[in-house]
Amino acid sequence: MEEKKIIFSGIQPSGYFTLGNYLGAIKNWTKLQHEHNCIFCIVDMHAITVRQEPKNLRQRTYDSFVQLIACGLEPEKALLFIQSHVPAHAELAWLLNCYTYMGELNRMTQFKDKSSRHSENINAGLYTYPALMAADILLYQTDLVPVGEDQKQHIELTRDIAIRFNNLYSPTFVVPEGYFPKAGARVMSLQEPDKKMSKSDENENAYITLLEEPSRIMNKVKRAVTDSENQVRYDIKNKPGISNLIDIYASITGKSIEDIEREFSSAGYGQFKNAVGEAIVETLSPIQERFKELSKEKGYINNLIREGAEKAERMSYKTLNKVMRKIGLYQVK
Repeated sequence: MEEKKIIFSGIQPSGYFTLGNYLGAIKNWTKLQHEHNCIFCIVDMHAITVRQEPKNLRQRTYDSFVQLIACGLEPEKALLFIQSHVPAHAELAWLLNCYTYMGELNRMTQFKDKSSRHSENINAGLYTYPALMAADILLYQTDLVPVGEDQKQHIELTRDIAIRFNNLYSPTFVVPEGYFPKAGARVMSLQEPDKKMSKSDENENAYITLLEEPSRIMNKVKRAVTDSENQVRYDIKNKPGISNLIDIYASITGKSIEDIEREFSSAGYGQFKNAVGEAIVETLSPIQERFKELSKEKGYINNLIREGAEKAERMSYKTLNKVMRKIGLYQVK
């Protein structure tokens, strides 16, 4: 019998996750937990590369954990924890910083993007956070990392660091591979369909959150930018807005793009948007109900958070201690 692969993925505590987070990552995680040994992490230490209001960050981290459970992640099947609760992440990140080259970090497009948007706070953490991301992955001897196309660069750097270290000291890390889901991997902004859907967007009509009221969801979908052709046809280059809605509808319903085009061949955009909005509302409704229930069980949630951290700590220190020994850091036996 083939041994299950280890999968690791992290998500930032942005508060209320967007439909893009759900369809692009979380929905896929709920399936993967039944097929692999899954480790999912709320990466709150990555979040502080941008200034955060402490009270808000604490609440968003808690809410993020609750949302993941509400979406269907099962602590009995997948390991779920908060990054800052496991010190090995920060410890290995520093060690890997010493095996990561400046030239590699200079090429990171996300650093260029974030530093242009936060020019008043271009800090060292923002520059070196790919080493922390590599530590997140390598600590757990990860085989596969579910990522979108925009994260390919980080996976390649993680692989380079792992190979470099293994060649210097003998095999230590599993060299991970990117796992790229086919459907729903990239949900775009409802207002600027050439940009990824993001809660940091200044235009609230550009994104839908998991806990949004049905009436607001329907209104946002109806206001989604399309084109003047009024034909439900998939064409990312010439019809990015309607193509984005088709992608969302396909990811939610499981229908193929061809089937959707046939189903709405004689319908206009108004009718199609209504169907998309209703599908989103129907999908998010049980998640919202479960979130409300779980939010009342703070003791239960805190126990899950504590248990996840303890399990992750045991696993992570096996790798960290091995790394420390190999590079020559003195350890008392």
